[in-house]
Amino acid sequence: MIKTIKVQLLPNNKQNSLLFQSAGTARWAYNWALGKQIEHFENTGKLTKISDSTLRKELTQLKRTEDFKWLYNYSNNITKQAVKDLCGAIDKFHFESKKNGYQYRESAIKSGRKLTFRDFKFFPRFKSKHKSEPAFYHDTEKIKFTKTHVQLEKLGKIKLAENERIPINVKYSNPRITFDGLNWFLSVGIEQVESVSNQYSEPIGIDLGIKATAIISDNREFKNINKTKRVKKATKRLKRLQRRASKQYLKLKKGQEKSKNLIKLETRIRKTHKRLKDIRTNYTHQITAALVKTKPKFIVIEDLNVSGMLKNRHLSKAIQQQNFYEFRRQLTYKAQFNNIELIIAPRFFPSSKTCSHCGHVHKQLNLSDRVFKCPACSFEINRDLQAAQNLLAYGLSVVA
Repeated sequence: MIKTIKVQLLPNNKQNSLLFQSAGTARWAYNWALGKQIEHFENTGKLTKISDSTLRKELTQLKRTEDFKWLYNYSNNITKQAVKDLCGAIDKFHFESKKNGYQYRESAIKSGRKLTFRDFKFFPRFKSKHKSEPAFYHDTEKIKFTKTHVQLEKLGKIKLAENERIPINVKYSNPRITFDGLNWFLSVGIEQVESVSNQYSEPIGIDLGIKATAIISDNREFKNINKTKRVKKATKRLKRLQRRASKQYLKLKKGQEKSKNLIKLETRIRKTHKRLKDIRTNYTHQITAALVKTKPKFIVIEDLNVSGMLKNRHLSKAIQQQNFYEFRRQLTYKAQFNNIELIIAPRFFPSSKTCSHCGHVHKQLNLSDRVFKCPACSFEINRDLQAAQNLLAYGLSVVA
């Protein structure tokens, strides 16, 4: 099993500039390859693509010209992998389009003009300098780690924020360097042996919610981190900074550059956003690690329709802050790594409306009803705890 480790980089000013230039080179190669693919589609009129090897050979010839000699200043693997990523995106476009019957975008259908491949849904888009995340690939053979630094091709030795975070002298896979708006990070995959154990505890069902982040079938409850003093204080600070920035934006005249104070204010806003994100992600890690650490025989969660839940304007913000997708993602790989089966209940499984005592489905149950009262047998229970117990029962029926 491949385990991905992510660590922050601490580059100096020169290295920081080279990192941005390398990311720009990767973005240019991706856009160049996408332009070639679109040109090929429009010339042939066929749903075929130029192969990865053909594009890379053409790029090698392009580098030998006078206008593109600057590409030799950066690692050859940056552009090669960017082209490969584009070809992978084209393959994904074909897969998704065949599955959905080659759907067009609504704006393209209403326009009445001749449709191009850019009008297809799922078709790759050009990467913008201002909107896309700066990122690039590094060759696995040319990356070397020490306890405190990492040696990167044409970038030199860069200090790591965490010492001995990444093992030395092991086989690495898919090293990626990304910028999150504040800091540079390096992620790398390392082969890990899956833990095999014959000793398991009782299986559990997990109900995710807003009042509490997670309710477990064994009556454990993990509180909502967004209701804590630490998050509320950071959220209040963010609102205050955004208000100050908004007033300065209104004072800016057309074509006028931002002041240094406004740039500093934007940096503080980004840092506050990141702090809130880190608090929530760390709390999710703590919950999922605590659940997996008990080694349950299997774990049952439900397939939530988060996009549909977000349409509720009264709860959309609270749902968005709960990071349901991140919770499921972390639980999936941690369960796999610990050899624990993860069962996903169907999206329309009535976990909250089914009485765990007699099995009656209470269809008139409202979201405001926090205590479930069964009209058939008069059984009363917390609706979230009952949902977790029903999910556990579903898992037991599947395993049996």
